[in-house]
Amino acid sequence: MKRILSLLFFLISFDLSAQLFVELTGYVTDETGMVLIGASVYLENTTQGAITNENGYYQITKVKPGSYNLVASYLGYKGQTRYNIDIKSVGNQEYNFILEEALTNLSEVTVSNQNKITRPRETPLSTQTLSAVEIATYPGGNNDVVRVAQTFPGISPSPGGFRNDLIIRGGAPNESVYYLDGIEIPNINHFSTQGSSGGPVGMLNVSFIDDVMLSTSAFGSQYDNALSGVLQFSQREGSRSSYHTNFRLSASEAALTHEGPLFKKEKDQSKTSYMISVRRSYLQFLFELIGLPIRPDYWDYQYKVTHRIDKYNTINLIGLGSIDDFAVDDSGDIEGDELSILEQAPFIEQQSNTIGLSWRQRFKTGKGFMQTSISNNVLKNDFSRYEDNRNQSGLYFRNDSREQETKLRWAVTSFKKDWKFQTGLNLQYSDYENKTFDLNDNYAYETEIDFMKYGGFVNITRSFLDERMDLSFGLRMDGDSFTKGNALLSTLSPRMALSYEFVDDWKLKASVGRYYKIAPYTILGYQENGNFVNKDADYTRSDHFVLGLERILGPAASISLEAFYKKYEDYPVSIADQVSLANKGADFEVLGNEAVETVGKGRSYGLELQFQQKLSKRFYGLFAYTFFYSEFTGFDRSKYLPSVWDSRHLLSFTGGYKLKKNWEISARYRFAGETPIVPTNLDETLNRYPEIVLDYSRMGEDKLGVFSELDVRIDKKYNFKKLSLEFFLEIQNLLKHKTPEAPEYILARDENGEIADPRSLEQVVEEEGSPIPTIGIVIDF
Repeated sequence: MKRILSLLFFLISFDLSAQLFVELTGYVTDETGMVLIGASVYLENTTQGAITNENGYYQITKVKPGSYNLVASYLGYKGQTRYNIDIKSVGNQEYNFILEEALTNLSEVTVSNQNKITRPRETPLSTQTLSAVEIATYPGGNNDVVRVAQTFPGISPSPGGFRNDLIIRGGAPNESVYYLDGIEIPNINHFSTQGSSGGPVGMLNVSFIDDVMLSTSAFGSQYDNALSGVLQFSQREGSRSSYHTNFRLSASEAALTHEGPLFKKEKDQSKTSYMISVRRSYLQFLFELIGLPIRPDYWDYQYKVTHRIDKYNTINLIGLGSIDDFAVDDSGDIEGDELSILEQAPFIEQQSNTIGLSWRQRFKTGKGFMQTSISNNVLKNDFSRYEDNRNQSGLYFRNDSREQETKLRWAVTSFKKDWKFQTGLNLQYSDYENKTFDLNDNYAYETEIDFMKYGGFVNITRSFLDERMDLSFGLRMDGDSFTKGNALLSTLSPRMALSYEFVDDWKLKASVGRYYKIAPYTILGYQENGNFVNKDADYTRSDHFVLGLERILGPAASISLEAFYKKYEDYPVSIADQVSLANKGADFEVLGNEAVETVGKGRSYGLELQFQQKLSKRFYGLFAYTFFYSEFTGFDRSKYLPSVWDSRHLLSFTGGYKLKKNWEISARYRFAGETPIVPTNLDETLNRYPEIVLDYSRMGEDKLGVFSELDVRIDKKYNFKKLSLEFFLEIQNLLKHKTPEAPEYILARDENGEIADPRSLEQVVEEEGSPIPTIGIVIDF
């Protein structure tokens, strides 16, 4: 024991990285992909740097492992900083820069805040980014990229706080779209809710991610089918010079990632690189060990292959998929809340797969580039509910479905003098089939549809007044061959964004836009008596109006205030429940598998205050407060009711401090006000038990308590000659706040644990909140 303690003390106190030095490499290009020769790249607050060669490649030698800000600059271009990069002894990625040309004539390099926090000119408002290091060390994130995104400003926690639903500024969970390296990914969560997009666990491997950007308003015209936000994941490329392996063990899963060059032979660098990973859940084993009755079991895989054909052409092959199995187990002593889970949980068998091939061609004129991609995604979902989960008997509901999409996207970006032009087309073939029966509601149907969906866009951007004003204007149209009345002109979507720096480091920003979304396949394919009763469903429309004021506080800090208003038209309303589908979709269910009419209205409006500090003097942080209203109508279009996301108050803070000797401490705090809930219809639930029947006519009579959670994390990194090692300790819910949950009911039992006669319901006693400690390890070799 003394030897073990001595070794532990040695590892904690001895900083081996002081004896190690590594190289830092990457490329610097312009927006078209043309290499910039002679660009300066340096580590902030050090004397270490390098100049790019004829290939735009830089190499900084003798770098001590640690955390840095990396700066790139080039005469005639805007400087750029990559904040909070983590340099290790083994497993470093290439850090590449894409610099934007400065439109003013620069005769000399001047010292200014030009490397300050910036946002794309097309989306100057409501846009947030996180680096790979910030994601990997996020407290409470559990290395889950989607869960980390929930802490962005304006994002409400899902009811109960355990799901990855992106509820943006009072919108529903299915109002966002997701892109991975420009390829749309419909499902990014395990055990995802069909017809929506959320789920309890994200599928993306953090080891692949370069950065994440979320646009919650003014997203570009190239994106279709989004009403509230666009979440873009950029993946890094695999190493083109050497092989690396990463092993990550966290609270719920183990992940193995491998990368390296292909066809390298004797060259220093190959034109082809790859990354591949597989992850495996072990939650099912932990839950069995501690006596919980659920068994969430999942695998996922991810890969990326990049090939540089020549200096003008690059192709990428990416893939992402999962195999999910959600079941229950009645072994052990089960009562109370665990009994309700055992008796009421669904059985889910789900498989998903997305594969995409993209080709980027840079024009030889140096004035633009073309991006073409083709992809295919499939979701198979077998969702079942039983009267007796213990014996898996008495099947009363089943949805066995498959949805498949094949997509072609083409876009051209060109630069002419001070103008930036973008235009593109998208074509999609959709194939959906479903077999559903529900004994309690006495209906069954089998359906199959296939149709084409198509659209196009244009966007123009220019800076004026010596780059103090940015103006962007876009248009897009969408249509399909299945629904009625949704022609291209009926979905004309104008979008405009403006940013004006009226005083040094003060910016006034505004955006207005119209967005459309086609109904989910579950709605379009629903049948009654052999008829597609929802075929005339209109596209849901959302109009956004945003006004903001931003103050740049320095190269790495800014504060902003935004006012937003979202107006919805033609929202689907459930005929059976007489409620907008905006109030559904954040639970284990099948959203939209019913008759609807697209007559609903909605509105969400409020104010959002944000302070952001990128890594500076060892500290980084993001604070945001949002005050908002979220309301939707049913069939009575004059009667607005608060939605189940209408918490009114959202507050979040995330920050970290880099200590010496590769220690880091970070914390995340989230708060959401009371939210309306849908009460349980006790009489119908007693008749149909274990099915829980909600009474939507009483929606809003009761409210969930406030959501309040503090997570703390401590990281320690070690660097050895042939491997790098990271340990982390995380404590979630440090304040022991009880998670707000809607009342749960089970059948009353007698003193012997048998169901009482006559049958009656009793409310489950809520458990007190408690801290959840987890540990993890990351190894690169």
